[in-house]
Amino acid sequence: MLANLNDVLKPARENKKAVGLFNTCSLELARGVMEAAEELQVPVIIGTAEILLPVASLEIMADLLLPMADRASVPVVVHLDHGLKEETCRRALELGFSSIMYDCSTDPYEVNVQKIAEMTKLAHSYHATIEAELGHVADNEGAGAVNDPTMYYTQPDQAKDFVEKTGVDALAIAVGTAHGAYKLPPKLDFDRIREIAAAIDPFLVLHGGSGLTDEDFHRAIQEGISKVNIFTDINHAGAKAAYETYAAGKELVTDQQPAMVEAIKQATMEKMRLFNA
Repeated sequence: MLANLNDVLKPARENKKAVGLFNTCSLELARGVMEAAEELQVPVIIGTAEILLPVASLEIMADLLLPMADRASVPVVVHLDHGLKEETCRRALELGFSSIMYDCSTDPYEVNVQKIAEMTKLAHSYHATIEAELGHVADNEGAGAVNDPTMYYTQPDQAKDFVEKTGVDALAIAVGTAHGAYKLPPKLDFDRIREIAAAIDPFLVLHGGSGLTDEDFHRAIQEGISKVNIFTDINHAGAKAAYETYAAGKELVTDQQPAMVEAIKQATMEKMRLFNA
């Protein structure tokens, strides 16, 4: 059944659990994630990110994910992750996405506030939820990489001001994670998570979840994280399965798909069990 962030994150937070967002850009990824949620009977947030749209457009992903959500026996949030442009977020809402993230985290603070406040009104008019980012979760490599990520950590007092001015439903915070595969083990600022959770009501989101340890996840959730974003781990699982089946002589896509779906499903279930422990 189609749901939004409020539907799934409120009970998760009350029970000191978290719900995973698993980004997808193919049938194999979507099937693996949805089959994992159905087998474990847990809610799931599934979606795509603006950076993935060259692989599969918003229209293609809406056609794929929304009917799957409607048929599911568990709550499913169809979410746009890291929408970078206003028109992308608007289009996702028009297509029926039940949640969006509008990422203005690299803009000056007051610009971030203004853009998010305007988009919040629009999202809520569609009965959709909205996530923003304060501070900046950098990349592990490439143009988004930074030498000292602590410079961009979310400040609790500023987070309180931000949510009061914007009315967002969820807030992605910068506390020591990064997007992509880690070159060195991340060091999470658990005290900062706890301080921000005590200061604001919107749900806290941890980006850059792939590569964290089980203990990292458990403690982050106990300190106040309600949503965790995962992509790299399930993407690697599917790619590895495709490679191994091809190397074993199964050269057709149709021969590789079952193994890819199963590998993605198992990688997703592993994270879901952690978040619901």
